[in-house]
Amino acid sequence: MSGTSMTTRAWFLMLPLLVVMVAVIGWPLVDTVGLSFTDAKLVGTGGNFVGIDNYAKMLANSNFQRTLITTAWFAIISVAAEMVLGVLAALLLNQDFKGRGVLRALMILPWALPTVVNATLWRLIYNPEYGALNAALTQLSLLDAYRSWLGEPGTALTALIVADCWKNFPLVALIALAALQAVPRDIVAASLVDGAGPLKRFRFVILPYLVGPLMVALVLRTIEAFKVFDIIWVMTRGGPANSTRTLSILVYQEAFSFQRAGSGASLALIVTLLVTVLAAAYAALVRKTAGSAT
Repeated sequence: MSGTSMTTRAWFLMLPLLVVMVAVIGWPLVDTVGLSFTDAKLVGTGGNFVGIDNYAKMLANSNFQRTLITTAWFAIISVAAEMVLGVLAALLLNQDFKGRGVLRALMILPWALPTVVNATLWRLIYNPEYGALNAALTQLSLLDAYRSWLGEPGTALTALIVADCWKNFPLVALIALAALQAVPRDIVAASLVDGAGPLKRFRFVILPYLVGPLMVALVLRTIEAFKVFDIIWVMTRGGPANSTRTLSILVYQEAFSFQRAGSGASLALIVTLLVTVLAAAYAALVRKTAGSAT
């Protein structure tokens, strides 16, 4: 069979998928782009053409700027903590000890839980009246009185980061644990014979095998953290005083709570562009890392 015939057949087999993608993704995206250049409301007429006014107003809006900083801070801290915790957990579970299989299974549970369930559990833990965290800290004499962890602007974002880390660090751990299986045991044994300590053994023997997989985990988690919505919406709805409001929540409020469909569409496209740029930068970094590893 000639190459042209194989290409034609391949496109023919992909045609149903392409049609579905255009219908589900392509057309709504085009419609959103068109909507972003209007002053349309969620309910009512299609709105008038306003050009790039929605984009200009949104970028100059102090609420957008504060929300962008909050989102970036949430993404940076949560992803950094997840990477560290995930690698440490993977190194622990890679050791040979009794009960390792049980611990590996238990580690998957937080990640396997639906995000809404996870958020609800942490809301109960942080509850200012009967929460387990307040009870534990007061019994240990680390806290004089119960606190509203999600009701104070100074602690709400940190509490959300802890909940998000508990939910997602197992993903990083699973990726790192899979990468650790590829580390040749004879090289590790040779490093022990040469007298390499734990830190040097990790830095020069184990880490090179983890860099590529960890970059993939870093890309996935950063993108997900940057567009986080569900866990924050369930736990705080962006409060108190908008201290935990992220870009995705701002899009929801703009488009549905305030019913400004045009400006909401422009904000959604701004967020999409930011995530796309972030993903492209990370993809280039992954390719560079893979190239240097080979």
